[in-house]
Amino acid sequence: MARWCYRHRLVVLLLWVGALFGVGFSASQAGTDYANVFSLPDTDSKSAYDLMQKAFPNTSGDTDTVVWKVTDGSVKDPAVQSRIQPALDTIAKTTGVGAVTSPYDGAQGAAQISKDGKIAYAQVTFVQRANEIPKDVVQKVVDTAQDAERGGLQVELGGQAIQRVQEPPQGLSEMVGIVAAAVVLFLAFGSFFAMTLPIAIAVFGVGMGLFSTQLLSHTTNIPDIAPLLASLIGLGVGIDYALFIVTRHRRGILRGMDPEESAVTALNTSGRAVLFAGGTVCIALAGMLVTRLRFLDGVVIGTSLTVVLSVLAAITLLPALLGFLGPRVLSRRQRRRLAAEGPEPESTSGLAARWSVNVQKRPRRIAVLAVVVMAVLAIPVLSLRLGATDQGNDDASTTTRKAYDLLAEGFGPGFNGPLQVVSAGGDTAKLVQGIETTPGVARAAALPPAQGVTVIQVIPTTSPQSKETDDLIDTLRDQVIPKAGAEAHVGGVTAVSKDFASVTGDRLPLFIATIIGLGFLLLLVAFRSLVVPLTAAVMNLIAAAASFGVLVAVFQWGWGLDLLGLGKEGPINAFLPVIMLSLLFGLSMDYQVFLVSRMHEEWVHTRDNARAVRVGLAETSRVINSAALIMVCVFLAFVLSGDSGAAMAGVGLAAAVALDAFILRTALVPAAMHLFGNSNWWLPDWLEKRLPHLAVEPAEEAAPEPAEPTGPATAIHGFVRTADGDPVEDASVTLMSKGGRQLDRVTSLADGSYIVSVPAPGSYLLAVTSSAYGSRARHVVVTEGALVYDVELTGDEVDAVN
Repeated sequence: MARWCYRHRLVVLLLWVGALFGVGFSASQAGTDYANVFSLPDTDSKSAYDLMQKAFPNTSGDTDTVVWKVTDGSVKDPAVQSRIQPALDTIAKTTGVGAVTSPYDGAQGAAQISKDGKIAYAQVTFVQRANEIPKDVVQKVVDTAQDAERGGLQVELGGQAIQRVQEPPQGLSEMVGIVAAAVVLFLAFGSFFAMTLPIAIAVFGVGMGLFSTQLLSHTTNIPDIAPLLASLIGLGVGIDYALFIVTRHRRGILRGMDPEESAVTALNTSGRAVLFAGGTVCIALAGMLVTRLRFLDGVVIGTSLTVVLSVLAAITLLPALLGFLGPRVLSRRQRRRLAAEGPEPESTSGLAARWSVNVQKRPRRIAVLAVVVMAVLAIPVLSLRLGATDQGNDDASTTTRKAYDLLAEGFGPGFNGPLQVVSAGGDTAKLVQGIETTPGVARAAALPPAQGVTVIQVIPTTSPQSKETDDLIDTLRDQVIPKAGAEAHVGGVTAVSKDFASVTGDRLPLFIATIIGLGFLLLLVAFRSLVVPLTAAVMNLIAAAASFGVLVAVFQWGWGLDLLGLGKEGPINAFLPVIMLSLLFGLSMDYQVFLVSRMHEEWVHTRDNARAVRVGLAETSRVINSAALIMVCVFLAFVLSGDSGAAMAGVGLAAAVALDAFILRTALVPAAMHLFGNSNWWLPDWLEKRLPHLAVEPAEEAAPEPAEPTGPATAIHGFVRTADGDPVEDASVTLMSKGGRQLDRVTSLADGSYIVSVPAPGSYLLAVTSSAYGSRARHVVVTEGALVYDVELTGDEVDAVN
């Protein structure tokens, strides 16, 4: 498939461009129909909501608030009324506004003025839900209200519709993430053309995913946060997957391969790993379905679809683009050096190689240090409290936060999160009396009954996010309502948030067990090992605990919130653990697959665990760290989205990816694999026979290698020496085909001499490994007769055999 896409590159490019524009045009014509179906079956708040819908079916429009405060005098003063009332009248006449409830409407409005007369509010009810109201209508309401301000009179607005218009422009966070990723890619590749390839793949994958999700919103319930999360994960995996393939392709060209063969080889090796990694991400995302929270179904659809399209772009569009570029995927300096000096030797030196050797020499010390760091970062997770963010968590400079604070100041902290006790039978008067005398209740008032249903508005004395308010809800449900003998349920936004957090917490263990179990099975089948998937599962749990520790420290304890401009501390969004763990487990599995697949490839060829781990880490650590740095940039850019949930997910995932790549995959995993030794690759025979075969690496035996030599047998012989000329005894000398299949293996003698048999003249790989002096691998070309080839081991290089 890669070869076909490479040779028919124009057709492939036109198909992708046509599909992107076609789906984009259809989506723009159809518009959006996102729906936040926040249903929690078998919960008390859901029962309260159902009764409310029965009694008050026409309360679907969004209700926002205009709040004003005077420095001197009272809000009832004629000078204040003469500025505020005309503004409210203008707002009431605005298209899209259904009604305005003013505090100046006689005795009924008196409750909307604080006891000290300094603060008052008006309620603006729109005819549509917040996400359906045109932004220009909301902006007109904001401008009209704030035009009434003067010295000594402060006017602020709060509510969901108001919050939407103060968010940054859509696409800002995505653009910042792409620019940051482009900078990292340019520094990694040194080539403008190579830099654009991962960006292009991500743009096509995310663009197709978002447009398709928008179209699907007309046929199924997809929440409005789904596109944001889909673009967040799509940009990350799209750029990363292309980065892995392009890196392998560039390495092939630098080592003398034809661009087409290099692209085909890259897709047939790294491309397979991308396909496998994308599948693990989708499986991790699908794990959200076991929670049976309908709100998350649309998130699974949007994010999984975007990941699938990003993978499809990486394995079809990318080889086509590589065909257009040819050798220009290298920088000019690399092309000049390739022309002047010929192919690069197949060795990895520098920081990655030195680190890989250090891990092999000190695995126990490095493993202990990594575990200590992750354990310290995980400590805050012990105080994790799930809940819901509201406008009290907005940045202090926003009008929604100022309105929230003014209402809390004038009417008490519980005013921003009233509870609704919905009664369908029993002694309502006794229930109201019982609620009023309950500790933690500021006031309670029953609204006129409708269709046998009475709604009692309960204002707590504490804020919606405080633990005391949660305790009050439990008290009302468990003691006050049963004592009054009423048939009633506690609802409202605060009660729904509490129930959602409880349901999520109860189902979290099943969810974690599901995605860890599925990941374990996938890695078991792919790498034919019990220890590798078990190690991956433990590492995922460590990464999750440490990343949630960072999240609690930042968003719940408030460390660094002012620096990030993220408003006020509060509980962690109840839906975030499920979404974040899905993404984290999927992305962690990506890095595990790319790291271990290279180790497994080397293990299959040499059966030397120390060499396999050392070579795998040396070859993949740099690209994994570059990929992680790109993901961190993309995720942190979502702090600019203006959505507190997306900002929380961005910071949490950025921390998770950084810890996973820079500490776990670069240090703890290889250190543990060195300590486990050959048992890393152990699998009982009875299980081996029953497992299906799913190869992450290409099966060389499936077809004959075109470059495999034919002709009379010959040999390679020579000496293995150090840089000082001393002989190296007991060095392992392995002869391999160009595809990496082992042909012969011997051990050097006391004088350093060796001889390996060669089946026929041709091109081979000769790998020499010594525990004392490191290893080296080279391409050798054997013609008629034996080849004399001496090998020098320097101790500071790690071979990089494809």
